[in-house]
Amino acid sequence: MSMLTTDRSESIGPVPGARRRLNRSAIRKLLYGDGPIAPLSLPVVSAVWTAAALSALAAWFVLYAVVLSGLQQDRNNSVLYPQLREGLSGATTPIGGAIAPGTPIALVSAPVAGLSDVVVVEGTAPTDLRNGPGHRRDTPLPGQAGVSVLFGRSRTYGAPFKHIAAMQKGQSLTVTTGQGSFTYRVIGVRRAGDPLPTPLAAGGSRLMLETSTSTGLSSSNTVFVDAELKGASVAAPPGRLTGIPRNEQAMGNDTSGLIKLVLWAQALLLAMVAVVWAKARWGIGQAWLVGLPLILAVLWGATGNVLMLLPNLF
Repeated sequence: MSMLTTDRSESIGPVPGARRRLNRSAIRKLLYGDGPIAPLSLPVVSAVWTAAALSALAAWFVLYAVVLSGLQQDRNNSVLYPQLREGLSGATTPIGGAIAPGTPIALVSAPVAGLSDVVVVEGTAPTDLRNGPGHRRDTPLPGQAGVSVLFGRSRTYGAPFKHIAAMQKGQSLTVTTGQGSFTYRVIGVRRAGDPLPTPLAAGGSRLMLETSTSTGLSSSNTVFVDAELKGASVAAPPGRLTGIPRNEQAMGNDTSGLIKLVLWAQALLLAMVAVVWAKARWGIGQAWLVGLPLILAVLWGATGNVLMLLPNLF
């Protein structure tokens, strides 16, 4: 009987568990050779975790810059919209002089460029352009005599001026300020180095939209849309600025937030330490349930400060 049992087992072959053990042994031998597997050294483990953390931070930065910052800009612009409408209806919207940066001053619409009643704020610093297009403070307001300049981002914070280069000669855009609604006709689209349009006639009004291109982050990589007012211009109150700081000029950035960025980095480190402590005390599930919203909030603030270091038209 034992002989029959032995022969039968041999004919059947190894049991499934043994086959799995053989397969694992073969795989380990193929990957690691005949010797025992040595544990990873501390420097290797540290390098792996560092690379993973940097990859996660890079992915978060791209997500925030391309998607989440746009949501923030939409929200900011939506909050400013009723304020501006109230000011326009009550004739309290500023029309000249020294206007505080960030004040909503106009609505711009250009269907070809994807603009529909977008709020324009006073100022062109990176912090101002988080809310939407900005009016350069050393130029007259739209509708007034002279060349009025509006800046807008092309990649981050909703990229309101992303499609202005698609505008063509003869197309119209409308700007509404505290002095009325003004229609401009596009006379051309140009890039840095192209010939400037002809000088304005006395009393004429021109609107210039400016943003960056996708070829770089320097002042030479900008695109302009020039448009002339159809009809008569309006008077401009005195008191306009004769110059603006570097961070409000084309492709300017804001380095004043470096100290805040350091503080945000410290807050992120403290948040990570708190999660590790909570994991040891509560368990991984509870730790991440409490710690993940905190980490995301800190990352949101830190990434926003990083974007302020980039050119204001980007």
